[in-house]
Amino acid sequence: LGGLALGLTVRFVIFRLLRAYDRREDSALARSVSLHLRTASTWFLPVLAISLLLPLVPLSPKPLEVLRRFVEFALILTFAWGLIKTLDVAQDVVQLRYQLNGADNLRVRKLFTQLQFLKKLLASLVAFVAVGLVLMSFETVRRLGTGLLTSAGIASVIVGFAAQRSISNLLAGFQIAFTQPIRIDDVLVVEGEWGRVEEITFTYVVLNIWDERRLVLPLNYFIEKPFQNWTRTNSRLTGVVFLQTDYTVPVEALRVELRRLLEAHPLWDQRVCVLQVTDSKERTLELRALVSAANASALWDLRCAVREGLVAFLQREFPGSLPRTRAEVAGPPEVGS
Repeated sequence: LGGLALGLTVRFVIFRLLRAYDRREDSALARSVSLHLRTASTWFLPVLAISLLLPLVPLSPKPLEVLRRFVEFALILTFAWGLIKTLDVAQDVVQLRYQLNGADNLRVRKLFTQLQFLKKLLASLVAFVAVGLVLMSFETVRRLGTGLLTSAGIASVIVGFAAQRSISNLLAGFQIAFTQPIRIDDVLVVEGEWGRVEEITFTYVVLNIWDERRLVLPLNYFIEKPFQNWTRTNSRLTGVVFLQTDYTVPVEALRVELRRLLEAHPLWDQRVCVLQVTDSKERTLELRALVSAANASALWDLRCAVREGLVAFLQREFPGSLPRTRAEVAGPPEVGS
């Protein structure tokens, strides 16, 4: 009881000091520690105090050994819990220093992709080691482990065959995390869907589709199959606007209007402004306007604005240049005398 009271008192003092420091300095680190480690420390610090005071407990050797073993298990598990939550604190610190919503965030997206994968890997490793330490403290489990190691060759073949796809996904995760064909917040076109990479786990990737659906794909999909990455080196893109017009359209006047529209639009990045006749069909001319923008979302809005502006220009200034169908009506046949 004394150890329990001591641990809770230490925990109360620590977090009271953190709150006071946060109010005075507006510290994001203090807020993150309070948010992520509050619950874990409520368990870990009392267990730690009890383990330190355990030799003072007046018990006979056998009950004391049982109590010591129980406290040891609790200390290992709560310490592992605290380490896992500390990874969340480290992630918050990195995210505060590097902002993902910046204009040129290529390096940040690379860092966040590796950070997310390493965090999951380290958390799994800590949990595995903690559970292993608890189990290996039992004599029966140690004997079982020795027997398994004796037959490790057969066991590894069986486990490897059964978990073949899981292992391939794990290896694909390592490859994606460090070679980075995709990164967090990359814009991809996969299976005909446009979206941003929202999450990368050990086994799958979550793609946030533009209409708020989620497309979930296994990691090895991005190793084995082709896909489009629109932000591989930078987010700048060039887009196309097609117009179907009559043969009488004044192409040069449309070029001047396209330049005027782009110069007046805030989404144009001033890189590409081209208007060309790309095809001549039976009844219409096909005009192609090339425009550029800083990212995919801006490019989509810019293309729509340019298309609307050019059509409105033709309707207002050259309505005869809109697509039309010509027909020749033959007169009545001549009647012979």
